[in-house]
Amino acid sequence: MKLNIKDKFTTQLPADPNMENSRRQVTEACFSYVTPKQTSNPQLIHVSPEMLLKLGLTEVDAKSDEFLKVMTGNRVLENTTPYAMCYGGHQFGNWAGQLGDGRAINLFEVEHENKSWVVQLKGAGETPYSRSGDGLAVLRSSIREYLCSEAMYYLGVPTTRALSLALTGDQVLRDVMYNGNPAYEKGAIVSRLSPSFLRFGSYEIFAARQDHKNLKVLLDFTINQHFSHLGKPSKDTYLQFFAEVSERTLEMIIHWQRVGFVHGVLNTDNMSILGLTIDYGPYGWLEGFDFGWTPNTTDRQNKRYRYGNQPNMGLWNLYQLANALFPLIEDAKAMEAVLEKYTTDFELQSLKMMRSKLGLQSEVKSDQLFIQDLEDLLQLTETDMTIFFRNLGDFNKDEASEGLTIINEAFYNITELSDTIRQQWNAWFDRYAERLQTESISDSQRKSQMNAVNPKYVLRNYMAQLAIDKADQGDYTLIDELFQLLKKPYEDQPEHQKWFAKRPEWARHKVGSSMLSCSS
Repeated sequence: MKLNIKDKFTTQLPADPNMENSRRQVTEACFSYVTPKQTSNPQLIHVSPEMLLKLGLTEVDAKSDEFLKVMTGNRVLENTTPYAMCYGGHQFGNWAGQLGDGRAINLFEVEHENKSWVVQLKGAGETPYSRSGDGLAVLRSSIREYLCSEAMYYLGVPTTRALSLALTGDQVLRDVMYNGNPAYEKGAIVSRLSPSFLRFGSYEIFAARQDHKNLKVLLDFTINQHFSHLGKPSKDTYLQFFAEVSERTLEMIIHWQRVGFVHGVLNTDNMSILGLTIDYGPYGWLEGFDFGWTPNTTDRQNKRYRYGNQPNMGLWNLYQLANALFPLIEDAKAMEAVLEKYTTDFELQSLKMMRSKLGLQSEVKSDQLFIQDLEDLLQLTETDMTIFFRNLGDFNKDEASEGLTIINEAFYNITELSDTIRQQWNAWFDRYAERLQTESISDSQRKSQMNAVNPKYVLRNYMAQLAIDKADQGDYTLIDELFQLLKKPYEDQPEHQKWFAKRPEWARHKVGSSMLSCSS
């Protein structure tokens, strides 16, 4: 297994001088050196062929004993120094102080075809940042992370990636719903890839400690390595950097809204500085279209991270990043202008995104109200978001009366469609047909364009749970079936039609298929 290892993070940034793997406050350092925990009986379950290629590896490499040992933490490659990153964060709106990589260990950086990837293990043991945790991960959460990160990529959503999924052979104690009923589960490790795992909290921790020297060291490193197109680090470059992070964050969240993805735990330590979706914990896709839905049991009461609030949370988190970077930029007015632009751009980009979902090319002033009326209608009765928008592509502007029939499959309970609701839908379809008459493309062209932004297949929680249930019994075939299915989320795939379906009733309240905890 030959890798072109070019470690920059550990060679250019300050390290924790304490080599002890003990829980502690780590100051004036970006990371601590750690060694992954040895596992009793590692077994590879699945590998992403695409990500092997990204590292310059082959499927033959993936079958080697060395690959298995390295990607499960049982062997540290020569001349590499695994480490855990130090960062802080705001959690559910409150400053939580030092957090850090509590169950993630970065192995090394690989350069291949002019792209750099950090290879990280999630679930490979304790670090100085583990607090009361054991640093391990279970098969359940590892399958969810592995499948979701790759599914998001093929949906066109900025994301970290996953390379491999493996069993450790060890049992891990988890209280899945935080209700005082812990149980042993199969231990597992996911190897994750990203150009960087730096988060908003990486900068916040130095600002909170008023360690402006190391804040500058980290920011200069970030710009040189990941934003070099902005030029050499300077106050002006720092401001441009903040503006680009803001733009990338908004772009990512607009994609989430487009496909109905809810992250579930948008704390600042879960916000990538590169605008990538990171840390797949209690996430979920909308089943019924509902701005108030959150998949996170911890968030059930306040719903801070609900679907409709994700854009606001992106902005709130950017405010915290702005506060962290202010000592180096010292221009409050310019930074506020960046944040105000986020708000303005969200309105524009959100409208543009919704137009694309409806197959509208031109810009008509009344579209905002038209879309608002649709979103209100979608919430009158439980209506599956994915099925609704996908089937809407079959609408014919000359047959408006057929509109309800076309989307019929999206309703969870057809008996809830009162005469009044039906009339409202029919009136909306009349308006939709009228609006489409102003467009210059044919119905078939519009359908093709709509199908390119409205996925047919997403990783619904119940699908992931079915794969988890089978894997618990030693059957990993469904992991691969979903992995292959989700590589082509916009294609019809008739052989997989069974996955283009509403959430089954049995999954409505089942643990893992509806709400999830942060340990999920």
